[in-house]
Amino acid sequence: MVEPEERPSVAGQRLGAPESMGISTLEPGQRPPTMPPGRQVSIRVQMLDDTQEVFEVSQRAPGKVLFDLVCAHLNLIEGDYFGLEFQDQRKMTVWLDLLKPLLKQIRRPKNTILRFVVKFFPPDHTQLLEELTRYLFALQIKHDLACGRLTCNESSAALLVSHIVQSEIGDFDEVQCKQHLLNNKYIPEQDTLMDKIIEYNRKHVGQTPAESDYQLLEIARRLEMYGVRLHPAKDREGTKLSLAVAHSGVLVFQGHTKINAFNWSKVRKLSFKRKRFLIKLRPDLNQSNCQDTLEFMMGSRDCCKVFWKICVEYHAFFRLFEEPKPKPKPVLFTRGSSFRFSGRTQRQVIDYVKDSEFKKVPFERKHSKIQSNSGLSPFPPRLCAEGQGERNASTSGHQADSPAGRTQVTVENPALQRYTGSLTSQTNGCRNGTHDEADARLKPSPSKQQAEHQSTGPVTRSPQHSESPSAGQVMVNGQKQSLSLGQSPDGRQPSPLTSPLLTDAGFVRTDDEDEVRRKRFPTDKAYFIAKELLTTERTYLKDLEVITVSFQKSIGKDEAMPDSLRNLIFANFEPVYKFHETFLKDVEQRLAQWEGRSNAHIKGDYQRVGDVMLKNIQGLKLLTAHLQKHSEALLELERMCRSSRRLEGLCRDFELQKVCYLPLNIFFLRPLHRLMHYKQILERLCKHYPPTHDDFRESRAALADISEMVVQLHGTLIKMENFQKLLELKKDLSGIDNLAIPGREFIRLGCLSKLSGKGLQQRMFFLFSDVLMYTSRGMTASNQFKVHGQLPLYGMTIRESEDEWGVPHSFTLFGQRQSVVVAASSASEMEKWVEDIKMAIELADKCNGSSAEILSSSFTDSKSPEESSADQESEDDLSASRTSLERQTPHRGNTTVHVCWHRNTSVSMVDFSVALENQLSGNLLRKFKNSNGWQKLWVVFTNFSLFFYKTHQDEYPLASLPLLGYSITIPSESENIHKDYVFKLHFKSHVYYFRSESEYTFERWMEVIRSATCSSSHIHSLSRKEPHVY
Repeated sequence: MVEPEERPSVAGQRLGAPESMGISTLEPGQRPPTMPPGRQVSIRVQMLDDTQEVFEVSQRAPGKVLFDLVCAHLNLIEGDYFGLEFQDQRKMTVWLDLLKPLLKQIRRPKNTILRFVVKFFPPDHTQLLEELTRYLFALQIKHDLACGRLTCNESSAALLVSHIVQSEIGDFDEVQCKQHLLNNKYIPEQDTLMDKIIEYNRKHVGQTPAESDYQLLEIARRLEMYGVRLHPAKDREGTKLSLAVAHSGVLVFQGHTKINAFNWSKVRKLSFKRKRFLIKLRPDLNQSNCQDTLEFMMGSRDCCKVFWKICVEYHAFFRLFEEPKPKPKPVLFTRGSSFRFSGRTQRQVIDYVKDSEFKKVPFERKHSKIQSNSGLSPFPPRLCAEGQGERNASTSGHQADSPAGRTQVTVENPALQRYTGSLTSQTNGCRNGTHDEADARLKPSPSKQQAEHQSTGPVTRSPQHSESPSAGQVMVNGQKQSLSLGQSPDGRQPSPLTSPLLTDAGFVRTDDEDEVRRKRFPTDKAYFIAKELLTTERTYLKDLEVITVSFQKSIGKDEAMPDSLRNLIFANFEPVYKFHETFLKDVEQRLAQWEGRSNAHIKGDYQRVGDVMLKNIQGLKLLTAHLQKHSEALLELERMCRSSRRLEGLCRDFELQKVCYLPLNIFFLRPLHRLMHYKQILERLCKHYPPTHDDFRESRAALADISEMVVQLHGTLIKMENFQKLLELKKDLSGIDNLAIPGREFIRLGCLSKLSGKGLQQRMFFLFSDVLMYTSRGMTASNQFKVHGQLPLYGMTIRESEDEWGVPHSFTLFGQRQSVVVAASSASEMEKWVEDIKMAIELADKCNGSSAEILSSSFTDSKSPEESSADQESEDDLSASRTSLERQTPHRGNTTVHVCWHRNTSVSMVDFSVALENQLSGNLLRKFKNSNGWQKLWVVFTNFSLFFYKTHQDEYPLASLPLLGYSITIPSESENIHKDYVFKLHFKSHVYYFRSESEYTFERWMEVIRSATCSSSHIHSLSRKEPHVY
């Protein structure tokens, strides 16, 4: 092989990357800013792996020039999370100001070392979209642990170190692990925790370095001291405290214990005067004696200013949508500081990485296998050096090395090897001397693609994992404790290459998977109907595990749950769960035979599923008594929660766990909903088969049996669906003691604008069979809706009033004591509301107005102060970061009620029933509007949302996408989606493309998603449900 010609390179060169690629704070296609004229100085920068790099910059250059050179040097796109810190002439640690000239900040460049470190710590590391960024964050966590800045209990410390060891030396070897821990000190008290670290490390076998980094960040972000930098201070009484700033606001610590927190929404102004740091708070309407201004004494005015600056930057980075505009320069006098945040905000960074057209540089973590304290290289230095030359020969045509003739950038430039050495797949190049590594890694071999698409068998690896030998074959969920999502059956954590946000980072592109699938699998419609049975059965079994495994484990032996209730729940769910375990195995075996993974398909004996359904439905009929007890268990659980605050708290805490991705009481109705699923599947199967087909007779017999069960339990299901919905709405409303009173039916909820003296104001309306309530979104931590009024339906009349008030789509409700003018968002919304209200009025009149008043006093339209200032959350909050609906938090900000509020729409009880009964699961390929490849995901549709998983074995979802307000269409020719079976979901600027495997699955996904996006009227369901009393 001919050695490439060596050429010197500058520190800012992106090795192996096109020159036009965007970097850090630069837009795509732009190069680093031109160096201003002036004397060149050498600036030393210490990287996160403790290596030092030297950069030649002009003294007159602003700090941004140096920072962009560092980011370019590291091939770092998300550089805005990082900063350069150094000690100034006052021996204070300060951040490099990106707007000021270097000369004014660094007085003695030769004697100053700048440190490249993490500056902004996001609340969830899954917001970091690039693997390289997460790796650098992991290095920062390692530094914080070593210096004692990140404190935690012994178990957490041992677990963190075990993940670090796994990322450095690979799978567990006791001798090697002990030797490595003796040679490397990661925490101050490491010797006493040696055994515990080794025990944890033993459990990480098969975990890749990237996964170890991921789990390290997932554990660290839950610690109280995560990302905290303490600034000593005192309160007015002289008590020693520390101040810190985080994404959420200003924190107050005593020692390492957080004693107070001031959220950004509560802070009106931050300022300092000499040594005093002042926090001015917004007035609290609930506390009349609330202190308006808090004062803290710091060591000096400079200390105050340093802390004030970082507060300003944190607030701007996490709270603002875009970089604040510079203030105009005063003509004569200046007042206050001119300091402002410079750079992109977090929102801009996320949008930039997601929407940029440039091709991302792959970064693949490798085990460093180091045995000393030298650094954290993700792969061996010798291997790096060999691979680097070959990579550069096949890309840029020259080998990047330390520039000659100037200050050396550290011998052999290990940082460059570390950060840029894996821009293309390095290990194959080092072993085989080939130049096709990147293609080999990004395109799985056909055999592996086929293995991935045998979706009816157990999944043994994630499509996101690299093909390198060091990347073990693993089954991971969207996230176990990470991605705020699920854990795989073997307890393994999800791949760190995937974000729970709706992003496209880290997925393997699978553009040709459908062609591979078509060649291998059957194309008969009956096969895809049977496959739907399999995929939905897998989801159903996971839902049963929420009750039989997760809920039972969460409750434990707690005395708050009486033994009678415990037996009622678990004694009636466990037999059903065990039965469906066997049923799932039967279906998996039959589909495997149908797909030809045995010789049975030659005889044609197994290309049917009716016999399997008939046998198991006959067995399911024997469990009818248990199924009838499930509704009784739900009623008893609700009754006990009313009488026991302890039990109510346990259930509420369980609902906040990631495994409980729906309201808990919905899982109690899953077995009854599953009967409807079986009936629908068998109806489609019988409709497809001709009467002469071998499978027709058994399929029809199974349909008759399941129809008999549905008729027998249908009344119970209708009653319990209504009861469950009333219980769920009760949690979203404040000011109501008992919403689920006998005889009340829920009909519709949604947004309407109410006309008052101050104009049209958005309100959330709740229509029941006896009363219409209107509410506004509260400002409390629980995000509940505050009830402002209730209109009894008895004697009410309704009249369209668009001409009278001049408000489009408006109508007037005339009650016995009060009249209300409301307006819908569209003509169709108005029609649904008017139709349902008229129907509800008729029902109320038939009942002679016997409904009880919900509230103790009559409400008027007096507008509360918090009502007028209610902030509306952005669409991204709904579809992404709360993960997704997703990262579940103690407040109820991600329920259907809140989705309707943000998207200004409504849903009826019929819509809820259809969304729950039309559940669908399966693999889909997803593509974003501006991305090039397709990403394979396991997708579950239920409760008006799509829930995304990496595999069907995950315990909880990576993210979810509420579908209310979305439109589903087929892509047009102008969108250049040249694939079959693709549908498009879009809401405002949010566009997603999904690709299914066959015409049947495509039609099914279109059908069920339309059921969630096209609301129906309650009146259409009168044939389905009648008023009832339970």
